[in-house]
Amino acid sequence: MENLLAALAVVLEPYNISMIFFGTLIGILVGAMPGLSSIMGLSIMMPLTLSLKGSAGILMLLGIFCGAIYGGSITAILIKTPGTANSAATVLDGYPMATTMGQPGRALGISTMASTFGGLFSAVMLLWTAPLLSKFALKFGAAEYFSLAIFGLSMVTSISGKNVVKGMIGAVLGLMMATIGMNALTGSPRFTFGSVYLMGGIAMVPTLIALYAFSQGLSNIENGDAPGQQKAETKLKRVLPSWADIKTTAPFILLSSVIGTIIGAVPGTGGDIASWVGYNEAKRWSKHPEKFGEGAPEGIAAPEAANNAISGGALIPLLTLGIPGDAGTAVMLSAMMMQGVVPGPMLFTEQTSTVYTIIAGLFFANICMCLLGYSAIRGFAKIGSVPNTYLTPIVFVFCVVGTYALNNNIWDIFMMMIFGVISYVLIKCDFPMPPIILGLILGNLAEKNLQRALIISNGSISVFFTRPISLVLLVISAVSLLWPVVGPYVKKMKRTAK
Repeated sequence: MENLLAALAVVLEPYNISMIFFGTLIGILVGAMPGLSSIMGLSIMMPLTLSLKGSAGILMLLGIFCGAIYGGSITAILIKTPGTANSAATVLDGYPMATTMGQPGRALGISTMASTFGGLFSAVMLLWTAPLLSKFALKFGAAEYFSLAIFGLSMVTSISGKNVVKGMIGAVLGLMMATIGMNALTGSPRFTFGSVYLMGGIAMVPTLIALYAFSQGLSNIENGDAPGQQKAETKLKRVLPSWADIKTTAPFILLSSVIGTIIGAVPGTGGDIASWVGYNEAKRWSKHPEKFGEGAPEGIAAPEAANNAISGGALIPLLTLGIPGDAGTAVMLSAMMMQGVVPGPMLFTEQTSTVYTIIAGLFFANICMCLLGYSAIRGFAKIGSVPNTYLTPIVFVFCVVGTYALNNNIWDIFMMMIFGVISYVLIKCDFPMPPIILGLILGNLAEKNLQRALIISNGSISVFFTRPISLVLLVISAVSLLWPVVGPYVKKMKRTAK
């Protein structure tokens, strides 16, 4: 309780709360712009956080993270164009309510209410479960850390979508990129080709901006303006949900918040999965499933509560184990490490105040999201009409400025552009980007602890199989990697047996 009260005092400082508010505003704007994403917003704004004092940088990123998830619902409801993939399920009932039923304000109000509850629920679950997991994580040594990194890498099968093979190739590319630079233990240069710049390894921020922002800008140039990207003509009237809407949607909001938190806590998942699961379960348990797809309020509330609940759920494995729950928390992991915060088992003992500051910051980020949502919905609604003709140059400017601001090094910009073009080509070839980031982030952790564990055990690999936690993690990793191949055969055998 002392740590929590101290964290609240830090978060409620005028400077810090203003950064949360600013970050949430930026997140909503980014999320509401079709073609942008929360990951892109986090990547572009990350260099700015390095110039902020104290915990303000991390708190601002939390605001962007929460705001962008919610912002995608605005254009999903008004112009049938989800600002982010997380809001794709919201289109099914949000757009009919806004157009066919002529109630866009009601749809946005329900979305804001559900998003706020889902985010606050996940923040409470993070506060309750993270310290319990951290006590278990204190038993981790070098062998366990290596196995943990392998477990994180095994999640590549979950985050690759239908392209599992290409996802694994992307993870290997990320691991190869992680080997560039100086060896952490021996200090010898590797794959630097005589370049002093590469001796420091592949810079994380330029790579993230290249993979998620610059490459998307190139895609926007190719695709041009989306045909449906037009300003919604319907005027917004009442935006606060009625008591009848609250009673109708409350059970589904609670159910979807639980679903979103659990899915968010599983590494490799994300808000898009949570929103569809929440929508399907709401339709399954609804007394009027036939109304779904025609503007049912439950069809708006359920996916929005689920996808916003992943914000706290995804931070559970990030803070306790150092494993990013999704692509957004992968960027958060990079930002925290750059701020001197190293997520993992020792975080709760060595940087206790920082942990509770993050949890409190997540709570207030959702409060700011609610206030901004209800007070500025009419203004946010106009964002969906911004054409790519103006949006894409802004993205490129932020990419260059954000990359250069990190180290004031022109080579970072060249590196960002090179990786951006490569990423664009990979995206055209249907390669998922999250596995590359996962390999790049976890590669150093795996290599460093592999070397440490082998030195401690005098070169014997038995250390990874004789320690219970390490063995369990390796077994789970093997199952995660093999299940996409073995799973279909198992299901086929079950059907044959019946």
